[in-house]
Amino acid sequence: MAVACLNAVCWSLISPPFQITDEPSHFAYVQHLATTGTLPTSATQAFSPAETEALHALKYLHVAELPQNGTITTAAEQAQLERALNTPASSESQDAGVATEQPPLYYALETIPYSFGGTVLTRLALMRLLSALMAGVTVLFAFLFLREALPGVRWAWMVGGLGVALFPLLGFMSGAVNPDAMLYAVSAALFFVLARALRWELTPALAVAIGAVLAVGMLTKVNFIGLLPGAVLALAILARREALVSPRRAYRALALALGVAASPVAVYLATSVAAGRFGVIDFGPTGLSFITAKGSAFGKLSYLWELYLPALPGMPVYFHGVSITRQLWFDGLVGRYGWLDTFFPAWVYNIALIPAGLIAGLCAHELVRHRRASVERVAELAVYIVMTAGVMALVGASDYLAYPKDIGAYVEPRYLMPMLVLFGAVLALAARGAGRRWGPAVGALLVLVILGQDIFSQLLVVSRYYA
Repeated sequence: MAVACLNAVCWSLISPPFQITDEPSHFAYVQHLATTGTLPTSATQAFSPAETEALHALKYLHVAELPQNGTITTAAEQAQLERALNTPASSESQDAGVATEQPPLYYALETIPYSFGGTVLTRLALMRLLSALMAGVTVLFAFLFLREALPGVRWAWMVGGLGVALFPLLGFMSGAVNPDAMLYAVSAALFFVLARALRWELTPALAVAIGAVLAVGMLTKVNFIGLLPGAVLALAILARREALVSPRRAYRALALALGVAASPVAVYLATSVAAGRFGVIDFGPTGLSFITAKGSAFGKLSYLWELYLPALPGMPVYFHGVSITRQLWFDGLVGRYGWLDTFFPAWVYNIALIPAGLIAGLCAHELVRHRRASVERVAELAVYIVMTAGVMALVGASDYLAYPKDIGAYVEPRYLMPMLVLFGAVLALAARGAGRRWGPAVGALLVLVILGQDIFSQLLVVSRYYA
């Protein structure tokens, strides 16, 4: 946890203000909530005068998505920034850009560091520190998940936990004002409570915990919806298993979990409708909008497939001349920062294929070696597969609705980070796959490789903005 928090703090210090995807909109949401006590209702980008002046003095538009331009560096630019920050300006605005559609829980928590006072940049720095603490929570639950999902080899839990803690994309996103930081934490918590219930039994305490995590997730970010099908499947499996012993106890626990999960979400939806805000809450272009959108069912399924994997024979080709899997998803996980405008030379991504292939091979070897245990836990594996597929389908459906006007609009690896605990499991399995003798050494090597990836990623950001 300490490693994850400190790593995210480092990222928060080296990433220039507002030079992280959508951070101006997320800051505007918090600012509006803190100053007015109400939720924003407009998705335009007419931010408050105080934030607008800060963005202008930082030359935000001159830097964002323009990698040839660094941030301000001269004494004159610094003096201009300080004058803008210290000039009295209103902090009220009805607008929060793309963040307007998101639920309020993360932003409500961020009003606490915002209320400490100071200039726009002081508040932003304090708010980033809260996100950094959430990285520690993510790693805590990732470690606890590994303890439940992969019992028996204690040192492997540390390999997976440290791998997650040092993963650059976690530090980068948790070093920003972005609800993704809390989404990763609550997603890891969901994996943990489900793994514990599937390993043991659905007790009333665990039922309440599952319901509470589901409620927090739904109030954190819309993307959490992608995990719900897997969570529902897990509850169904648990209820059926408990019903063999005591049907009454099984259904009571199931009702408890669903009731705790639904109550706060229902209150939030009711207040949003009463405030006339429901129309801007994007509870998924993934649902009815995707189903009713133009195009055949086969075409939609083909699009979802091709967003992650090469087209199969007979499928219409949507992405010509681009390897989505290799060039966008894999390269993005290796490292793409800022407004997705900061990336390594091509040879770095090519070299990264080597350790990635070795990790995949060792993980597969371990799964095959313990295939009997995998078969015995097929229901649990099915839950994790459905949770992963749900998130991927949600991203794919959103991207489909933006196509062809905005090709690959949602192809951002951060959207797959709710499954970060599974990355930790892959690392742990890979280390175990090296055998009892070499496993700890290979595990240490894997952690060092990810540490190196993290350090060079931070240096990449420094060279992009400050060279």
